[in-house]
Amino acid sequence: MIDKTFDHPRREPVKPVVPVDIPKMETAFSALGLSDALAYGVQQMGYLEPTPIQKQAIPQVLARRDVIGSAQTGTGKTAAFALPIIQLLNTHAELRCLILEPTRELALQVEEAFQKFAKFTDLRVTIVYGGVGYGKQTEDLKRGMDILAATPGRLLDHLEQRNCSLEKIDILVLDEVDRMLDMGFLPDVKRIVAKCPKERQTLFFTATLPAELEQLASWALRDPIKVEIGRNRSPAETIAHGFYPVVAQQKFDLLQLLLEQTDFKSVLIFCRTRMGADRIAERLQRKGHTVGVMHSDRNQRERIEALDGFKSGRYEVLVATDIAARGLDIAGVSHVINYDVPENAEDYVHRIGRTGRAQNTGDAFTLVTEEDVRDARSIERYMGVTVERKKIEGFPYIYSALFDEKALAEVAAAAVKPVSRLHRGARR
Repeated sequence: MIDKTFDHPRREPVKPVVPVDIPKMETAFSALGLSDALAYGVQQMGYLEPTPIQKQAIPQVLARRDVIGSAQTGTGKTAAFALPIIQLLNTHAELRCLILEPTRELALQVEEAFQKFAKFTDLRVTIVYGGVGYGKQTEDLKRGMDILAATPGRLLDHLEQRNCSLEKIDILVLDEVDRMLDMGFLPDVKRIVAKCPKERQTLFFTATLPAELEQLASWALRDPIKVEIGRNRSPAETIAHGFYPVVAQQKFDLLQLLLEQTDFKSVLIFCRTRMGADRIAERLQRKGHTVGVMHSDRNQRERIEALDGFKSGRYEVLVATDIAARGLDIAGVSHVINYDVPENAEDYVHRIGRTGRAQNTGDAFTLVTEEDVRDARSIERYMGVTVERKKIEGFPYIYSALFDEKALAEVAAAAVKPVSRLHRGARR
C-alpha cells in the first residue's frame, strides 16, 4: 500500500512468527555459529550453503570483532552481517544497531533483508531516507526499534530534530563504503560515527578498497580483521562483454539494432547523466519498448515503481544512471548495455556485474565513441585484459577521423556477430 501523504511505501510492523518447536539444526549455517532459530529461518528461505564472504565474516562478527569485508556485488554481503547481528542482539530492547547506506534503494533492500532474517525473533527493524516526508519515519523512530537502516543526510536531520539517539548503538555497519566515499558522504559519515559510543563493534562492507577507505577505517575501527573475497578488478567469468565502436551520431541507431537482434530477457541500460537517461528512455518507448527509468531526479515513488516493474517483467528495459550500478539485487538481468562509457573504470565492473549473477550467464555491450577511446583503454588497464572490439554486420558505420588507426583496424577486423548468445532467433 502506498502512503500518498508521505510518498513512500508504508510498511506495517511485522509480528514474529516463532515455530512452536524449532528443530536442532546441523547445517552449513549452524556450523558457522548461528543459532538453531536463525539456521532454521535461513533454511526456510531456501538457502543451503553460505557464500565465501558469509563463511569468513559470520564467525568474526559473532566473535565481536571489527570487520572490513570486501567482495564483489551479488556475493551475499548483506546476510554476512545481518545474520550474526540478529543473533548478537537476540531480543527487543532499544536502538542498538545502525546500518548506513549510500542510497535509499540500498537502505530499503537492507531493511527488507533484516525483516526476513529476523522473522523468528521479536526484533524491530525500521528505515529512514531522504526524498520523502518525515511523518511515518518519525512515528517509527518514536515507537522504538532495535535495528535502523538509514541514509546519512536524512539520519542527521532526525538526530537534529531529536527523533532518535545513537547513544546506545552497539553495532555500527557502514555498507557500500566505497560508494559513500564516491558520493561525497564522508563528512556526514564522520559526524554520525562521532555520535555513536566509542565502545562498539564496527563493520565495513565494500566492493572495493580505495586508499581513502583505509584512512576512514583506521579512525573508525579497532584492530579490524579483513575479509577479502575475489579479485575486485575483474567481472564475473559468467559475463561475456565487448566494446562496440561507433560515432556519436549513430549511437542510438546501434543501440536499437542491438536490441532488435538480441534474444534478451531483460536489459539494463546505463547512461552517465539523468537527462541522458530520460532522453534514451523516451526514444526507446517511441520504438515500442516497455521502459522504466531510474535516477536521482525521480521521486521515491517513481524509483520504486521503475525497479519493481523491471523486477516483475512489466518493463523489459530499465534505463538508469550509476545509482543502479552497485549493491542493488536485481535477479535475472540477461543483458547490460553501457550507452555511455563510465568515466571511472571501477564503475564498469560494477555496471556489468548486474548481469551474470548467481551462476547465470549474461552479456554486456559498451558503445564506444571517438570521445570514449581513452576511457575504454583505462577500463582495460584497470582489469588487466583487452576487451574485444565488435562490429555488427549490415550496420552502415560512419567512421570518424578521431578514432585512431589502431581502433579502426580493430573494428574492421571484428566484422562478426556480437556474441554467441545474441542471435538465437528473433527476440521474443
